[in-house]
Amino acid sequence: MAETSFLAVDLGASNGRVMDCAWDGNAFFLREVHRFSNNGVRAANSLYWDALGIWSGILDGLKKYRGQSNKLPTAVGVDAWGVDYALLDQRGRLIGNPYHYRDARTGNMPERVSASIDALRLFKATGVQSMAINTSFQLASMALSADPQLAAAHTLLPIPDLFQYFLCGQKSAEYTEATTTQLYNPVARSWSSEVLTALQIPPAIFPSVRMPGTVLGPVLPQVLADCGYSGSFPAIAVASHDTASAVAVLPLDDRSAFLSSGTWSLMGVTVPEPLLGEDAFRSGCTNEGSADGGMLLIRNLTGLWILQECMRLWAAAGSALNWQETERAASAAAPFRSLIDPNAPEFQAPQDMPAAIAGYCARTGQPAPQTPGETARCIFESLSLSYRATLDDLERLTGRVIQTIRLVGGGAKNHSLCQMTADACHRPVIAGPVEAAALGNALVQAVATGHFSTLDEGRAALLHSCEYRTFEPRPNNGWQEAASHFDKIRKSLQDQKNQGQKNQDQKNQDQAALSSAQ
Repeated sequence: MAETSFLAVDLGASNGRVMDCAWDGNAFFLREVHRFSNNGVRAANSLYWDALGIWSGILDGLKKYRGQSNKLPTAVGVDAWGVDYALLDQRGRLIGNPYHYRDARTGNMPERVSASIDALRLFKATGVQSMAINTSFQLASMALSADPQLAAAHTLLPIPDLFQYFLCGQKSAEYTEATTTQLYNPVARSWSSEVLTALQIPPAIFPSVRMPGTVLGPVLPQVLADCGYSGSFPAIAVASHDTASAVAVLPLDDRSAFLSSGTWSLMGVTVPEPLLGEDAFRSGCTNEGSADGGMLLIRNLTGLWILQECMRLWAAAGSALNWQETERAASAAAPFRSLIDPNAPEFQAPQDMPAAIAGYCARTGQPAPQTPGETARCIFESLSLSYRATLDDLERLTGRVIQTIRLVGGGAKNHSLCQMTADACHRPVIAGPVEAAALGNALVQAVATGHFSTLDEGRAALLHSCEYRTFEPRPNNGWQEAASHFDKIRKSLQDQKNQGQKNQDQKNQDQAALSSAQ
């Protein structure tokens, strides 16, 4: 058969890519057409995404593909990170730049809204853990501050759906992306009126929700003309949350877990229904949509963001290391010298990540890392132990025995991290593909356009198209002792969090009693 090309627009929190995912009837071939920077922009003490800069990068990718190929792509789809969104006015025009999820305006929002709806109630209504970055708290901050942008908004579009709208003119929210907002009820399969009412968010701004694989419509004539195309092709609603796209490529069963490793780490399993009980809530797991319209039980974990920030600071200080050099330095450092909980609040957005790590180690009675190698080793070991703890919780919540970890994303290139994860979890790690999100994006397009009858059929084709490497667990070598130490650190953090929640609950009760008495 003639080669078919699917254009996968894959947007990450540091860069965006337009990828040509070609299918020749036997295998997929992936080619990067265009890559562009995508960083937050700070202005007037707020942090934003440059939406038009991202759109310009997408257009440049479409133009480059047209310049390199004599045939039309079969389709195009967009995947991106979760939780962030754009607001449109009544005429469909963008109202300002979308806020970045790390903007400081939501820092205390979970506590501020807890009197109206507490974290457990939010979880039971949406299946999503409360994090300050969530769409729910971003919008609540706008509602509480009477933000005029929210008052002027006619439509809310999650980030990937904004660019789908720019491509084809259709306003909708894709299912997997909607499930990340903490505003969508995964049982009723609709926006949660309970949560919207409690947070004073206008329900009229939320569009219809489309399932992965929906053909949204043809790319707009003006976009085609601007990019030099003489024919048309459709825009497809793929599994627009990049995690769902990445997981879409994996042949998962009840004995396997997935680990999407990049700036964030997301570890989980497939489940037939969302887990909304208090046990799942207390475990820190969240429920998100999958490419087949089902559910994923996931724990959101800090990932290689910690090391990325360290490398940025080292480069600024004149000691730049690339990823290979950093990995070699970590391998040469002494094992288990220092451990951190990567998910501790102090590692979410510090100005100086190496200093934050050193301070954490000092407070927990451990030697602070002194060199880049020691710091990187500390990060790799700590990430691996956080995966082990998560795996234990996933087994307990689902009643399964997980035998294999399938690791995708940029972390699949980091052989030290892959091997440490296998050692820490005492399970084989199958690493690959690296470009899982782009391939999952293309896979959904291929099913939507009739090239495969099911996702499973497409996954079988991917097994012959991608490079995989298996890391077998090695003898213990101190991991059990390190896990015990890590669990103590983690338990101490959870005890502090629980006590803080109890104090907040008591404060809310006292305020309610005082108001009633008055």
